[in-house]
Amino acid sequence: MKPLKRKRVSMAIPASLVSDVPHLREKTFKIGIVGRAAAIFGVEEIIIYRDKPEVDQKHEVDLIATLLRYMETPQYLRKKLFKLEPELRYAGILPPLRTPHHPLGKRTADLKVGEYREGVTIAKTRGGTLVGIGVEKHVFIPESLPIGKRVTVKIVSVDEKITADLVDRQEIPFYWGYDVTVWGGSFGSLVQCGRFDLKIATSKYGLAFMDVKDQLVERWRKAEHVLIGFGAPAKGLFEIAKHEGLDLKDVVDFVVNTIPGQCTETVRTEEAIIASLAVFNCFLGFNV
Repeated sequence: MKPLKRKRVSMAIPASLVSDVPHLREKTFKIGIVGRAAAIFGVEEIIIYRDKPEVDQKHEVDLIATLLRYMETPQYLRKKLFKLEPELRYAGILPPLRTPHHPLGKRTADLKVGEYREGVTIAKTRGGTLVGIGVEKHVFIPESLPIGKRVTVKIVSVDEKITADLVDRQEIPFYWGYDVTVWGGSFGSLVQCGRFDLKIATSKYGLAFMDVKDQLVERWRKAEHVLIGFGAPAKGLFEIAKHEGLDLKDVVDFVVNTIPGQCTETVRTEEAIIASLAVFNCFLGFNV
């Protein structure tokens, strides 16, 4: 049974997410936890914001974005879509997502009409394009597309010639992975951009989740696009917003503490992500 399509939820993570660990292997492991958490709880977009405007964070942003995108890409497409980049040296330790768009079936005989697949355009042909979808035979789509483009298709025919239609990922009625967005600006500019009708910041200085649960549930049910923001290893969202000359409580709808009474001095960003998404999933329901 496929997981239900859930409410559109984006989560914002800082460019300095892995600044507290020195080695690429450790950074890769930490990013893997974030990607896996996003997939478990049906997050549709991971946004990387710049939390140190005085520092060039391009390298950190590129590393996080590359590894998250690599994780989200089905295994049978990775060699076609990714070069041997240094950022991927330890990609083998990334956990598999095992989401619906990462199917295990590798045979043409396993395909079913109506099935969705991720693919990459392989060659142009008369009247359309051939797409590789991880089985022995290529699929024909009646559109002419550039070679090497990632596409989402829906199987139309599994006769001698396999045919499919292009589809928009948003049309698929169940969870189909996450997008990675590199936000060129700060957290403050992100929450004020107008894309989201419910903005939640997580912070140990926020109100305990259970104290605002009823108000959150009401707003959550009405919202079409939710943003959940997370702080950095060295600075929480209150401090990040203050550095921009903003009061966090003025630019988001809720500042929530999902781990009240924490027994450690700090909670790592990846730990806060897992804890917070679990709380929201349990009490709010991402498919409400």
